[in-house]
Amino acid sequence: MDAPMQTSRPDRSLLTAHEARLACRRGEITGSTAGLAPGHVQANLAVLPRDLATDFLLFAQRNPKPCPIIGVSAPGERRIPELGEDLDIATDIPGYRVWRNGELVEERRDVADLWTDDLVAFVIGCSFSFEAAMVEDGLPLRHVEMGVRVPMYRTTIPCRPAGPFGGPMVVSMRPLKPADAIRAVQITSRFPAVHGAPVHLGLPEAIGIHDLAKPDYGDPVRIGADEIPVFWACGVTPQSVIAASKPAFAITHAPGAMLITDRRNTEFAVI
Repeated sequence: MDAPMQTSRPDRSLLTAHEARLACRRGEITGSTAGLAPGHVQANLAVLPRDLATDFLLFAQRNPKPCPIIGVSAPGERRIPELGEDLDIATDIPGYRVWRNGELVEERRDVADLWTDDLVAFVIGCSFSFEAAMVEDGLPLRHVEMGVRVPMYRTTIPCRPAGPFGGPMVVSMRPLKPADAIRAVQITSRFPAVHGAPVHLGLPEAIGIHDLAKPDYGDPVRIGADEIPVFWACGVTPQSVIAASKPAFAITHAPGAMLITDRRNTEFAVI
């Protein structure tokens, strides 16, 4: 299920955010959205029935590191105007996951036929935003070098529960030399709305990760002998929480396949 996602790349870096969404809507882009519309905020997605929306919003507010909310739809609405012109939550992501009673039952290209009047979409900040700042500063990103998705792991770090929602935090990992890790902390601390600073450095066993070569989501990457693993809270956390909390129905993005917004990464930087 979590094998590398195949990706078509129609001049990805030249597309505007709106053009990228339309290309996803037409099925011309599949798999990872890394490299699309550089400079624009990409986002994770969690969609839940209205009767669970208040509890999930509270859950996100109690867990701002893994679940920084940047947009919420009205019930039944597939658009969030403040995030983009002609943006359709149900069609503009190249990969969706469908959950029933906490079980992943289907992956599909769009979910328009599953959309109902009581669904509420939560759009959650993504580490792609702070990665752009890391690249600008000359820091290496191994998953980008290898052309794979960032590795993500379920941890033993508990999220603060709210209503029925609770479960372990998911983290993404980037291997860095110690000096680069210090710089990465400084850079990503400026982006609290898109996960911010790392939650853990080194010693993966201390947060319940026993084999870095076997991520729960995404793809494994090389780690040099002179590097340490650096872990950031990850927007895939809602999928771990959905599996633990078992709502009757939910929709999420497929890991690595994000919603591309018209917002700019610089809007979320704290100077």
